[in-house]
Amino acid sequence: QVHLVESGGGSVQAGGSLRLSCAASGKTYTTYCMAWFRQAPGKEREGVATIATYGTTNYADSVKGRFTISKDDATNTLYLQMNSLKPEDTAMYYCAAAELWYARRWWESPVYNYWGQGTQVTVSS
Repeated sequence: QVHLVESGGGSVQAGGSLRLSCAASGKTYTTYCMAWFRQAPGKEREGVATIATYGTTNYADSVKGRFTISKDDATNTLYLQMNSLKPEDTAMYYCAAAELWYARRWWESPVYNYWGQGTQVTVSS
């Protein structure tokens, strides 16, 4: 079992930046592919970015060039640096872990075994 806890959300104006963190605890010695998802009110959960075991990253088209996913294996922490934020980035952001080296269909929620409780990001215009 892996326990994921997100932090770093908040309210910012358009054009601003936030850095989300996801601390993992528990069965962290297992290999995991990690990802960030988000869900806005009335919308489906969508994959934002993923980082595979050896560091390969992928992003949703809507965030490419603005968001950067990274991880620190020494501290079992996943990050999402979000720059040039837009009002449409407003959502609850979730950290997720899959017991895989790499997830080909990384944007699909059922791929992931573990989820955090989420952290709210609000971007005002």
